[in-house]
Parts: sequence; structure tokens; C-alpha cells
Amino acid sequence: MSAKTLFHPVNLPLDRLPGADRLLLLKGGMIVTMDDGLGSFAVGDVLIRGTEIVSVGAQVAAENAEVIDATGMIVIPGLVDTHRHAWEGQLRRINPNSPTLEDYCNATHFSFAKYYRPQDMYVGNMLTALGCINSGITTIIDNSHNARSGAHSDAAIEALLDAGIRAVHAPGAPLSGDWESSQWPGDLRRLKSKYASDPESLVTLAMMAQINREQWAVARELGLNIVTEFFGAGMAAELGALQQEGLLGADNIFNHCTCLPDQGWSILRQAGVKVNVCPRSDAHYGLEDGVFAWQKAVDHGLNPGLSVDNESSYSGDMFTEMRVAFYLQRAAAHSAKFHGKSSAPDLVSARQLLKAATVDGAVCAGLESKIGSITPGKQADIVLIRTDNLSVYPSNNAVGTVVHAAERGDIDTVIIAGRIRKRGGVVLGVDRQQLQAAAEESRSYLFDAAGYRPDPFAESFTPLHAH
Repeated sequence: MSAKTLFHPVNLPLDRLPGADRLLLLKGGMIVTMDDGLGSFAVGDVLIRGTEIVSVGAQVAAENAEVIDATGMIVIPGLVDTHRHAWEGQLRRINPNSPTLEDYCNATHFSFAKYYRPQDMYVGNMLTALGCINSGITTIIDNSHNARSGAHSDAAIEALLDAGIRAVHAPGAPLSGDWESSQWPGDLRRLKSKYASDPESLVTLAMMAQINREQWAVARELGLNIVTEFFGAGMAAELGALQQEGLLGADNIFNHCTCLPDQGWSILRQAGVKVNVCPRSDAHYGLEDGVFAWQKAVDHGLNPGLSVDNESSYSGDMFTEMRVAFYLQRAAAHSAKFHGKSSAPDLVSARQLLKAATVDGAVCAGLESKIGSITPGKQADIVLIRTDNLSVYPSNNAVGTVVHAAERGDIDTVIIAGRIRKRGGVVLGVDRQQLQAAAEESRSYLFDAAGYRPDPFAESFTPLHAH
């Protein structure tokens, strides 16, 4: 029995996408297109036909269109999370004070991950995907490094499809425990045939792998992007050889990239490697010096995407990620200037970070031709943010409101590929009772299997038997 048949908490129409002729008009919103050619509109309309944006302007006429009144709302492209371990959904905030990467692994990979069943993958991915939709994240790169069997990967992908989120699913080898290693990475061929043959599908496929020439060759044979957790002097030392062998390219997606020397950054730029940075994760778990690599990337001509990474210690929203990035960069820049350093960087702007969370995130995911801006011809991944809530009213600056003040509770509407997934502040089609029951069953099973005694007031994670 598949994980999907065990429970199905999202009750949506069988066809995952709207009809090609359906017209949807977003009327009278303050539109931040993130398209430099189009600009922004203090009051404007967006017309969607089927899955695609067909017109953006100060006033768009459309007969027989369903109208969403966007008056008093800020309209932005859907947010893109370029690095999320979605399978960990039921482990949210289990280790809020985690001081190191090893401690994070103790609370995930070295304990619960070993006992995941396919249905636990489904539950974790479903919780994560719905949480993303609720907070305006319409696309994720799903770093699924717990692909213990083909059934585990199937369950993870089915959850993404059922949730209705856009995703790049990147299965990868588990870090501990028993698993069907003989099927890896060969199972990618089956997954590509089963799930990635439809060009209209919201879920595409990649590979998650560390520096492994044989595995990278399989991904390239299949035409898949390669996602790698990349940080530190040891990994940076391998860049020269990889470059000489012609093994770096635009199909590489590197996460973190903390503490890379200037030469390493030059190699990444020359090779066209895509990069994302993790403002909270790097500080929380002390990856190398704990400083996210935004400034280094920008200084070397790269435009990194932003990533949440995981929810085992903190929240899963991109608003917080943008704010943390803003203030970490500002603190470092002000400090450098105060201490008279000639290399003091320019101060980051709110628009730069919204670009990182939209346009640059789309580039990192290899989806820039489809998403990232509100542009005619692109897919209609769009978020409408209310400005009449007490915490944000009055909104005197649209981008400032989004980056510095808005929260998931301010999001009225989320549209993915023309399909309304959140409306009136509510994620649509979700059977909350069934979802909660499945999550509780999964969590209880995993806690029992790992010998973990939950303590809602624990200062640290202490499983009875890790490793």
C-alpha cells in the first residue's frame, strides 16, 4: 500500500492545473513585478489565462474573467526557497537551541531519519509544502537526503504533487542507517520516467549528492541538476581539480558556500555554478564561521538565492530569512565602515533581498524562464499580501512592507501556476483533522523507534540512542 493511499489530506480537483481557457483577473493591486522592463504599478491588474500570465498593466480589460479584488493588497511574485529538507516536516523545532551541525544531525539524520517509512516521507513533505504555501513560498528545491528506497522517493514526490506546490525534488543518499543503497543513484532513471516526463508538471527532478564524480555523471546523463551541500576549506580545495576536469557548470547548485576563498568564488562564477545562502542556518549551526555567504557571493558577481534549509530549529518562512539577511549584512557593513576598513561593502537594500527571494531564487532553481517575476509569458506564481492588518497598516512603501513587516498571516491569496492554493488567508482543500492525525501517528512512531522521550521544555536534544 502506498503512502498516498494511507491518507490524503488535500482534497483538490483531480486535474492539478486550471483549464487552458480559464481567465483570472487580479484587479486593483499594488504590483511589484520584479521585472525591470515592466516596472511596478501603484494600482494595476494582472490577467492570467490557464497557468500563464498574459497581461500586466495599470488597467487590463477581460470579459468573462473571474475577478479577485486586490484593492489594498501588494502583489508580488511567489517566493522561492532554494534549499529545503522537506522530509523533516514533522520534526519542526525539535531542537531550537542546536549549537552545531553535528547536533542538528543527531536530531535528524542519526536518529529519526533511520526509521522513516515511505508514509513518514509523505507526511514530512506534505507538512513542509503546505507550510510553504501558507507563507507565500510557491517553489522549493527539495533536498531529500533520506531516499532510503524507491518507495520513499515516490512518497516524497507524491506529497509535493498532492500539495500543489512547485518543486525541484532532489533525492539523495541517507547519512546513516540501513537503506537500499543498490538502488542509488540508478533509481533516478525510474523517477525521471515516472514523474519528470510531463513538461507541465509542477515537480521536476534533480540529484542531491556531495562531490562524487560517478554520481554526478549519472545526473548529467539524465540531464538533471546536481545539488550539493558545499562549505569549508576542505571542499573548496577540490574546486581547482573539478574545474580542470570540466566537472563544474550551470547544472551545479551549491548550498551554503561559507568560508570559500576568493579563488574558489572566482571558479564558481567562471563555471556558472548556481549558489544559495542560508542566513539563519549558517549562524544557528555554526557552519565554519557562521557568517552567511551573501556578501562574498555579491562581491564576486554572483546573485545568490535565499534558503530556509530546515525547520528542525526555527520557522519555515522567507520573510524572516530576508530580515535576518538584511540585518546581518547591515551589521557587518556598518562595522567595517566604523573600523575604517577600505573594503566596507555597500548597504544591502530591501529590494535586493526581495530579488534574492524571487528572481535570483528562480535562477538558482533553473526555472527563470517560468517564474520569479510577474511577467507576461511566465507561469502565474503570485502572492497577494493584505495591508489593512493592524501590524502593517498603513503601508507607505510596498517593498519595505514585504521585506520588513509582512508575515504569513498577512497573506490573503497564493496562486501557483494559475491555481488558487490560498484564498482569504486559508490554504484551500486541506483536511486539517486528517493531516494532524497522520502527523501525530508519524511523529509517535518515529519517537518510539528512535527511543526519544519528548520534552516540550527541553533546552537540548537528548535521544536515548543516537547513531
